[in-house]
Amino acid sequence: MPHSNSSLPRPRPGVIRPEEWTETDAAPKESLVEEAYRALKASILEGVLPPGYQAVEQRIAEQLNMSRTPVHEAIIRLQQEGLLRVLPRRGVQVLPLSAADMLETYQLLIALEGMAALLLADRTDDPRATEAVIDSMAAATDQMERCFVTGDLRGWAKADDQFHRLLVGECGNARLAKMASTMTDQAQRAREATLRYRPSLPDSVIEHRRILAALRAGAGAEARSAAETHRTRASAEIVAALK
Repeated sequence: MPHSNSSLPRPRPGVIRPEEWTETDAAPKESLVEEAYRALKASILEGVLPPGYQAVEQRIAEQLNMSRTPVHEAIIRLQQEGLLRVLPRRGVQVLPLSAADMLETYQLLIALEGMAALLLADRTDDPRATEAVIDSMAAATDQMERCFVTGDLRGWAKADDQFHRLLVGECGNARLAKMASTMTDQAQRAREATLRYRPSLPDSVIEHRRILAALRAGAGAEARSAAETHRTRASAEIVAALK
């Protein structure tokens, strides 16, 4: 059932809050649109605005303390990314998650992340930069383990998302990263929605470390296999939880 009482997340430190802008400020219109876009997208991906949430544009604009114009343009962008849909005369809805849609999404992610792991393991153009990326992925995995021990499932999900975004974003293939971006967003939504119903969260840490070991060894084929195995196992669990 759609939830109408969800609140938007607080802006991150250092980001100008939407309410600090006025219509007469010299800030370009793009800044207001970007502010609304970032706040709405974060709310959707982190489950603050859950699948099925519905509200009119004016309500969303009021939550952001912004005029409707930048909010409307942000909504158009998010609709194009497959996160929202506009319902004539009924407002805006966060797209529901379905097992069938996520199965298709993960089929693509398995292939793309497998290729990304292969490319990252074989990257030789800047060894120090590649090592730094792998170190960041390892740090995210360590954070997942700490969060699981303390019961911080939201923190676990954020660290897991960071690991996967680093993998595709730093593999050296910009086209692959762009293709994977929208699907990674959908995977994050599914991760947030099913966290409490998945029995094998610790397995992700083990599987991440297998990927990391292959990346550090420069074993491209092994890294690809480990990445594909990981996403295949996780996707089966998530799809089952959505049925």
